[in-house]
Amino acid sequence: MRTPLCDVLGIEVPIICAPFGPWEQVELAAAVCGAGGLGSLGTAVTPLPVLRAQWARLRRLTDRPFAVNHTMRPFDAEAFEATLAERPAVISFHIGDPGELVGRAHEAGIRWVQQVFDLDQARRAVELAVDVIVAQGGEAGGNGGQISTMVMVPAVVDIAGDIPVVAAGGIADGRGLAAALALGAQGVALGTRFLASTEAAVAADWKRAIVDAAPLDAVKVTFADAVLPPLSSGGHPATPRVLRTPFVDRWNADPGGAAAASTRLRGEVLDALAAGRLHEYLPFTGQSAALVHDVLPAREIVERVMAEAGEALEGALRRLPR
Repeated sequence: MRTPLCDVLGIEVPIICAPFGPWEQVELAAAVCGAGGLGSLGTAVTPLPVLRAQWARLRRLTDRPFAVNHTMRPFDAEAFEATLAERPAVISFHIGDPGELVGRAHEAGIRWVQQVFDLDQARRAVELAVDVIVAQGGEAGGNGGQISTMVMVPAVVDIAGDIPVVAAGGIADGRGLAAALALGAQGVALGTRFLASTEAAVAADWKRAIVDAAPLDAVKVTFADAVLPPLSSGGHPATPRVLRTPFVDRWNADPGGAAAASTRLRGEVLDALAAGRLHEYLPFTGQSAALVHDVLPAREIVERVMAEAGEALEGALRRLPR
């Protein structure tokens, strides 16, 4: 089930592991790369020496292509310069207009994957001649928009022309990959499914919460701007989706109060991140958690998704009248 996306990114199967912002994911990225997909490393609010150590460790674990992710919440110019010098195969970017950053990456021989969550962002990505567009539906975890994946993907495919489109949001198994291909995408980006992997360096309680979650347990965070790092200039306003916690329920019911207490709450969230307890506050997770029923090794996830996609496509053909 190799698509042109695979040739663009130098991978064997059309599966990308989403970046997890400040959570370290070296072992997970290596496992996804080893299974033929594209592993990713986030950079958000992470000191540059730590990032460099992660990049070096991943290169020791795999010689396959991987992506380093940057965002506008906030944009770290020093980390971006270091990424250009590191020359990963791919830079992925979201929550903002990258502008001239795309050209600088291309000059360094680095492919650019741009994640978008509305159609104006997709048009801008085409103008910037990015190499891949990730069309993210509102079902996704993390920062995103409101348009459903079922609408977002074919609409972006129509805009993208020859640029490969990857579907994200609400996808956790091979049926989702099959559906994405039917909508015109050339692959999928999975976040929540890979959070519930043995290699994911997040709390076991978070993984169990994903396995136990129903779709409506993953909610949008209306007060996010009061507690998350601010957007850099050029950033796109985005609303994260997380699993419900007492913290989320408390301040979703009073976003004005959260804004008034922003300094205190932002400090509380940063302290929780430093202590490895951010999942008790904001466990970023998509609605696809309802499709995740176990914690598996990343290689098994990739292999299972690919096998299920083939079965789903064959089953769809069998159900058609002859």
